[in-house]
Amino acid sequence: MLAYDGSGDVKDVAAAFTKKYGIKAEGMKSKAADTAEKMTREAQAKNVTIDVSLFEDGPMLVGQLLPQKIVQTWIPPDLAAHIDEADRNPLMMLEKAYVFVYNPRLNPRGCPVRNLWELTEPRWKGKVMFQDPLGKEVFTQWFTQMSEQGGDRLTAAYGKLGKGALKVGEDDPAREWVKRLAKNAPVLTTEDEDVATGVAAPNQTDTRIGLMSIAKFRDVEEKGFHMKVCEGLDPWAGFSYPKFATVATGSEHPNAAKLFVHFVLEKQGFELESGSGGVSGNKSVGKSPNNPPGLTDWDGQLFRFSSAKLRADFAARQDIKDFWRINHR
Repeated sequence: MLAYDGSGDVKDVAAAFTKKYGIKAEGMKSKAADTAEKMTREAQAKNVTIDVSLFEDGPMLVGQLLPQKIVQTWIPPDLAAHIDEADRNPLMMLEKAYVFVYNPRLNPRGCPVRNLWELTEPRWKGKVMFQDPLGKEVFTQWFTQMSEQGGDRLTAAYGKLGKGALKVGEDDPAREWVKRLAKNAPVLTTEDEDVATGVAAPNQTDTRIGLMSIAKFRDVEEKGFHMKVCEGLDPWAGFSYPKFATVATGSEHPNAAKLFVHFVLEKQGFELESGSGGVSGNKSVGKSPNNPPGLTDWDGQLFRFSSAKLRADFAARQDIKDFWRINHR
């Protein structure tokens, strides 16, 4: 039984699954786009080797893989009562998060910004770091999700700056914020590791703000990095996004694949998948005890993606990429 996942944690999950059930399982780390291409080719060739996909790219899942019946959703019957209706199609196994962080050694009084709009101001030009949205689909999805359901909060946050009403030259406040951020020369990387190093490395002397996965908080202990969540950042300290579990259509091991999906929704599987934090799609499991200090209110501090908007995200994907490309100079 073979499971693909964007996180290397899947290897530990597969090992634990094998130990518990005696069913040989292998976990393979693979980027969502590569996994989707491989699964598509396997389905076309009727030579399916991937049995389970733990998939972070929701728009591609609902816009391509599910409609073409390359994968399918399976809800464990005994867990269905603990899975919200909104999280069933496709099946959300857990939520992960990206948060804005700062270096507390360089900023002992707390996060040096209090409002997302501050990051578009000249004093933060070239001092905001995150992965390149053109290579990290979750960021372009964040942009489109904010366009759909974040405009009011962004407008209200701007009003607190004391600069008068927000003047929107784009379709909505979210696009206005994205445009201003893109034009403020953010430092783009290919990995969260580079963001963490640029913000929080022990020898760092320059103050920067980084947007990175909460998984990078393991570097605080392992590498002596100095980082904290920007608590109180208005309107959000970051965003949470869903990760989905699917079974390949035509899997040679459908029962093992379904059991694996069940396992990642159990406490043991969830803890292995969310060693650095997260929230299970299974309400009886709940939140990870390893969420980073400062992220105390997952619902209140984070912008949360809606699975109901995934198809709209897929339709808008190329447009928002072009929008970013035009404005990032």
